[in-house]
Amino acid sequence: MKQIDLNCDMGESFGAWKMGDDENVLRYISSANVACGFHGGDPRVMLETVVRAKELGVAVGAHPGFQDLVGFGRRNIDVTAEQARTDVLYQIGALSGFCRRLGIPLQHVKPHGQLNNMAMSDAVLAEAIVLGIKDFDPNLLVVAYGGELARAAEKHGMRLAHEAFADREYHANGTLVSRRVTGAVITDPSRVVERAIQMVEESAVQTVEGTRLHLTIDTLCVHGDTPGAAGLAEKLRQGLRDAGIEVKAMGTVA
Repeated sequence: MKQIDLNCDMGESFGAWKMGDDENVLRYISSANVACGFHGGDPRVMLETVVRAKELGVAVGAHPGFQDLVGFGRRNIDVTAEQARTDVLYQIGALSGFCRRLGIPLQHVKPHGQLNNMAMSDAVLAEAIVLGIKDFDPNLLVVAYGGELARAAEKHGMRLAHEAFADREYHANGTLVSRRVTGAVITDPSRVVERAIQMVEESAVQTVEGTRLHLTIDTLCVHGDTPGAAGLAEKLRQGLRDAGIEVKAMGTVA
């Protein structure tokens, strides 16, 4: 039986501001990427998210981003390699404190938003991110959807979980179509499920240029801020099950 992890960005609310439907989405995923306070999240939300993940048997990972609450971490920020490395280390340490309090392991690290996207093509930034992760724990999984971030993880001997996005359109070079482009985020549940099954079974996806892009996939991302995310996650998990694909935490799959 084929296996795949379903991950989702979580804990991105802060103060009186609410983001996503974490409570319900958590029921259908196997790994949670918990925001660490820079692009979203605060200490109370971080704790609540880890508590709920533990209750549901969902593995927990850190989701560090740029220090950009206003832009939700989706703006390009010019940082030095040392700033990126220490910012990543700082955020992982913050989330790890809550995991330690609850007696659960930290499974992985997945960079958020533009920190992640910029690391696809910026080798210096990618290496800084990986070194920040390695500084904390060289046994953590690094989640990457390719490019320089994946190469940096392999270079430094880190475990790598290859990520794909069933609800995002791809370019032929493996990058994601910008969210500013209409249709870049796929909201039709049937199409998302169909693409997810194709990705897992065929290790490939159709690009907007009409070509077939081959992918290595250990984990599929469900975007928790997409309208109807919980319903989409439920349909995705059921669709994978119906196709004979088992959903397991990425520590088991990668």
